[in-house]
Amino acid sequence: MASPPVIDPVTIENLRALSPEDNGEFLREIIGIFLADTPLRFTELEESLAAGDTPKFTRAAHSIKGSAANLGALALGESAHTLETQSKQKPLGELSALVAAVRDEYAKAKAELEKLAQ
Repeated sequence: MASPPVIDPVTIENLRALSPEDNGEFLREIIGIFLADTPLRFTELEESLAAGDTPKFTRAAHSIKGSAANLGALALGESAHTLETQSKQKPLGELSALVAAVRDEYAKAKAELEKLAQ
């Protein structure tokens, strides 16, 4: 069974359909916001992991999950959802590998979104 695309094409087409006359400007703007904001959420994850601040960690994971879903980054959204869920069930110190997995998925999504934004 093939793995799903890094970015869901239906979600991208739905975003394009919101402003069909703007030659993709709305989509580029949304991608730009995501690419600017998500690294800040990773900083929050790292800081809250170091500080043991579970609520901040959970919020950052939730933000990544939601942003990913808005752009159709399905694997990233699923990874962030797992991270969010696990942060409510396990000590933060046990989640470093999951944070790394979310970073890996973000890198894949970022590469695809940058292509779409060109």
